[in-house]
Amino acid sequence: MILAAGMGSRFGGLKQVAPVGPNGETIIDYSVYDAIRAGYGKVVFIIRESFADAFRERFEPGLKGKIETSYVCQELNMLPEGFTLPPTREKPWGTGHAILLGEKAVTEPFAVINADDFYGFNALKTMADFLASPLKENQYAMVGYFLRNTLSDFGSVSRGICETTPGGFLKKITETTRITRKGQAAVYTDDAGTEYPLTGNETVSMNIWGFQPSIFKYLEEKFTGFLQAHLDKAKSEFFIPTVVYELLTEQKATVEVLQADSPWFGVTYKEDQPLVQAKISELIKTGDYPARIF
Repeated sequence: MILAAGMGSRFGGLKQVAPVGPNGETIIDYSVYDAIRAGYGKVVFIIRESFADAFRERFEPGLKGKIETSYVCQELNMLPEGFTLPPTREKPWGTGHAILLGEKAVTEPFAVINADDFYGFNALKTMADFLASPLKENQYAMVGYFLRNTLSDFGSVSRGICETTPGGFLKKITETTRITRKGQAAVYTDDAGTEYPLTGNETVSMNIWGFQPSIFKYLEEKFTGFLQAHLDKAKSEFFIPTVVYELLTEQKATVEVLQADSPWFGVTYKEDQPLVQAKISELIKTGDYPARIF
C-alpha cells in the first residue's frame, strides 16, 4: 500500500510525481520495482480524486502485466457515519485515515510505505519475508532507521521516535514534529519554541509498516475516537504511529522492529529533489538499479 494522497505543502506541488531517475522515474517507480523484486503480488495506491486520472495515466502503462494494481481515493469527506466535514478543514486526515480507506482493496497481510520515501530493496524484502512467515492475527512489524539518516538539510521533519525492548519489539513510539539537523545530531522544538536535543542515533519509523488485516478494525475504532476529540481542529492528523502505540499500551498487538541494510532518502522540500537524483544516479552506477527500470 503506497500512501500518495498527501498535499505536499512543504514541497510546493505533487511530489509524488517529481522526477528523480534518469528517464523521469519517480520514487514510486523505484518502490514498485523493488516490491516486485521482493515478491509482492499487488500494489494499492492511496490517492486523491483530483489527480486520480493523471496518476493512473502516469503509472499504469509501466506496471501493466508486471503487478496487480488497485487505486483508492482518500477524501476529506470520507468520514464514519454521524460525522460531518468541518468547513474549515483543508488538510488530509493523515496516514491512519489513508490506511483505513485501503481496507476495500486489501484482504491479505500487507506493507505500507510513503510515496515520497525511498526505502531500498532490502527494506521491502525484509518486510516481505516477515509478512510471508506464519503470523498471529495481531502480529505486526516496522522497519527502523537511525534518525540522523532521515533528516533534511532544508527544513524540519516529523518522525516517529521509537523505544524498543531488548528482544527487538516496539515498546513506545512518539510522533515528533519540528525536528531539525544540528551538526551530527538534531533538535526537537516544542509548541512553545523550546529546543530539546536529540543524539541522531534514535530509531525512527519512516512509515514502512507490516500489518495483518486485523489493523482495519482498530483503525476504524480509533478514528472514531479521534474525530470525537479533534474534529474541529483544522490541522489535527490521525497518525498511524499514534494508533500503533495505543495498541501496544492496550496489549492488543505486538510490533517487531526489523532492521534492513538499505539506504533511505526522501523528498520533503523542493530542495531535496537534486540530492535524491544524485543518490539514485550513484545507485545506478554501482549496479543496484538498471538505468531504465520499466
